[in-house]
Amino acid sequence: MINEGRYEVLIDRLQNLVRLLWQWVVPNLNAFTTNKQPIVWVLGIVVGVGAAVLAVAFRELIGLVQYLWSGEHSEIYLSAVREAPWYAILLAPALGGVVVGGLLHFVSKTKRAGGVADVIEARHIGGRVLGFKDAVLSALITIISLGSGNSAGREGPAIHLGASFSSVIFRRFSLPDSATRTLLAAGAASAVSASFNAPIAGVLFAHEVILGHYSMRAFVPIVLSSVAGTVVARNWFGESLTFNIPVYEITSYLEFPAFFALGVVCALVAILFQLSLFSLDYLAKSVNLPLWVRPPIGGLVVGFIGVFYPEILGIGYETTNDAIWGRVPIMLMVILILLKIFATAVTYASRFGGGVFSPALLLGALTGGVFGVIATGVFPELASDQNVYAILGMGAIAATVIGAPISTTVIVFELTGGYALSIALLFTIAVSHGINQAIHGRSFFQWQLEMRGLHVRDGPYKAILAHLTVQDFMVKVDLDDDEITLSELKMIGDYPTLSKFTSMDLALQLFDTSGHSKLPVIDGQHPDVIIAWAEYSNAINLINNRLIETQHEEHN
Repeated sequence: MINEGRYEVLIDRLQNLVRLLWQWVVPNLNAFTTNKQPIVWVLGIVVGVGAAVLAVAFRELIGLVQYLWSGEHSEIYLSAVREAPWYAILLAPALGGVVVGGLLHFVSKTKRAGGVADVIEARHIGGRVLGFKDAVLSALITIISLGSGNSAGREGPAIHLGASFSSVIFRRFSLPDSATRTLLAAGAASAVSASFNAPIAGVLFAHEVILGHYSMRAFVPIVLSSVAGTVVARNWFGESLTFNIPVYEITSYLEFPAFFALGVVCALVAILFQLSLFSLDYLAKSVNLPLWVRPPIGGLVVGFIGVFYPEILGIGYETTNDAIWGRVPIMLMVILILLKIFATAVTYASRFGGGVFSPALLLGALTGGVFGVIATGVFPELASDQNVYAILGMGAIAATVIGAPISTTVIVFELTGGYALSIALLFTIAVSHGINQAIHGRSFFQWQLEMRGLHVRDGPYKAILAHLTVQDFMVKVDLDDDEITLSELKMIGDYPTLSKFTSMDLALQLFDTSGHSKLPVIDGQHPDVIIAWAEYSNAINLINNRLIETQHEEHN
């Protein structure tokens, strides 16, 4: 009897334990399925494979265009360019500009190639604005731009293409906005992984730059996408590293003041680079020239520089590698820093397609190389080899320009295959990034978005105000009823009018200045007819709900 009683107590406790576990697990499973996470996980893999295939094709097509004038398909083509006729170097970027100008003027709707800033903008407005056809055209413009030798990077356009592919996939499913943003970041992660053979960096870049936060719910699909992208790229290109670096080590921890000074120098070069990009673009816009003329002129300028300094052409990975190995004389490095900044600014201002990451890597390697030569000359017993400073500079300027210190640190690790510089690299990047924030206050992508009216640095509130409109919260009126007309309303008091396309930001200002809690919405074709009413309380509730959704997404 005693044993039977103990057995019944044990069974009862087990049942209670199962019941408690069930009550604990079921809500989590319900939330998991309600947010359609199983579908998002599967789509993460699909997006990863598709984005990587597109990134591989993108890279191969750049090589194909490049082969037409240089005779070399790979990204290591500097020796082939040096043996090419001078007129081929001079004319190749300009002829590429002729094709790019025609595509921009006659075919492109946006009149420019896409990049990372477009993906960030799409993330802030729900991820539903990246058209895949436009992305393919943008990729074609970039293929011709880079393949013909113009000075820019291939990573940003590849990220834009991968994210655009993800938008094609998630549009076929009825997914929550948070899931669409996750898949947008997943496409970017796969593109980074496929471009750099860097799966960890792809995951971090997607969170740090695209999402702007680290989300537990987004982590798994982004990792699945990044890993899928890496597998595809490694099966095509192999597992070789982008840069082949020499053996290196930090000579002494007394070098950290030198690393601090290097971070300061890198910040100044990064700021100069960004200011040059926007200044030359501003000047180019002030010149009254047809759009189709700009790329050929810019290409001719880049080609002319390339005749004398072919190191500035294209993405510059071979020159970056040479700088890491200390194969570039110090005076040539100084000249190339200035010329690479100018050539990339000309490329950008001429509306060629391309990104800024590869030029930033080259500028960093050159800047670090110059600093390393000086440091080893002044303190030969304490200073490490020149290549150490080149690697640190490469990471510092790239991280500063794109505003991604963590993912860039990992990208440099995965690009070079070495983690021995982890402390020094983090330190140098932090100094450079911090000084840029203190002086310039923004990354290149944030600056691009601010030119479009999207201030992501101000948090989600500004983005919500910029992209919500009156039609999102107005209450329509029944036009069959005897609704008061605008003329009759004006007789009662001074009521400013809204349209359904008026931004939330402007609507709130009109509520504030007029003192009314309810404003009329009119139709442009019938200016005296009130088609809806916009209420202040509805606007505030909508903003609060969006902010709550954002907070929930960032903490789950």
